[in-house]
Amino acid sequence: MRTLLNLIWLVFAGFWLAVGYALAGVLCCVLIVTIPFGIASFRIAGYVLWPFGRTVVDRPDAGVWSAIGNVIWVVVAGLWLAIGHVLTAIPLFVSIIGIPMGVANLKLIPVSLTPLGKQIVPTDAPFAQPVR
Repeated sequence: MRTLLNLIWLVFAGFWLAVGYALAGVLCCVLIVTIPFGIASFRIAGYVLWPFGRTVVDRPDAGVWSAIGNVIWVVVAGLWLAIGHVLTAIPLFVSIIGIPMGVANLKLIPVSLTPLGKQIVPTDAPFAQPVR
C-alpha cells in the first residue's frame, strides 16, 4: 500500500514539492554561509519525493545552533515551502483517494518550517529512533 500511495503522491504532489525544496537548496548552497540549510533542504526533498513509510524525528544532539538556524530558515525559505504544502494539500483533499496524501502534506509542514535538528527514519524502525 505504501508503494501505491508513494507513486500517486509522486505524480500529484511529490515531484513539484521536491523541485521547490531543491531550488531552496541550490539557493542556500550558492550563498556559502547557508550551506547547512541547503543540505537540510536536499534531505527533505528526498523525503518529499517518497514520504510514506518514513517519518521525521528530533536528533538528540541538536543544540542551540539548530534552533537559531531554524529561525533563519523560517524567514528565508520555510514559510514559502509551508505555504506550498498547504496549497498542494487543498486540492488533494477534494478526492477520496487524495485524503491520505493531503494529510501527509500537512504532516510535512513542521519539517518544512524547522528542518535543522531533524532526521528522517523508516516508520518500521523500533520506536522510530534516529540512526547513529
